Amino acid sequence: MFTFDEICQLIRLVAETRVGGIELERDGAKLRIDGVQPAAAPTMVGAPLVSEQAVQALRAAVTPPLAAPAPAAAATPSAPPAEDSGESEDNLHFVTSPIVGTFYRAPNPEAPPYVQPGDRVRKGQVLCIVEAMKLMNEIESDVDGVVVRIYPENAQPVEFGERLFAIRVD
Repeated sequence: MFTFDEICQLIRLVAETRVGGIELERDGAKLRIDGVQPAAAPTMVGAPLVSEQAVQALRAAVTPPLAAPAPAAAATPSAPPAEDSGESEDNLHFVTSPIVGTFYRAPNPEAPPYVQPGDRVRKGQVLCIVEAMKLMNEIESDVDGVVVRIYPENAQPVEFGERLFAIRVD
């Protein structure tokens, strides 16, 4: 079985050397990482023994940059409205994306958003979905409080660790 760190190192190696890809087998687990090709999205094949979380991390690391750091940077300067509204970062909890994917505020296009700014949320309450590799990952609040800000727009790509919500903790 491959560890998460080993997989990340392999992805970096393939990306940095621009090789066509690699295939490895260890203890019955097979891992294939195709190199980034300019005209097509990368293809990854993992053995069933590789956890889904590892596969999602692989895809996130191999996906060619879509200028994703720029949108994240563009969202950061808009953080001051929390300060303008009298909010200090001291009493705010930031929910960040645990994976790279696409942010969705509602379970489907016709449904209302899970939460709006000003809504009271409880620990464990679903705040949004981050879709990665056609898997819908529900992102839950890890605190009780009031939603102060929602950072990404609906259907916007998000990076690992990117702020999704600011919640004023009760």
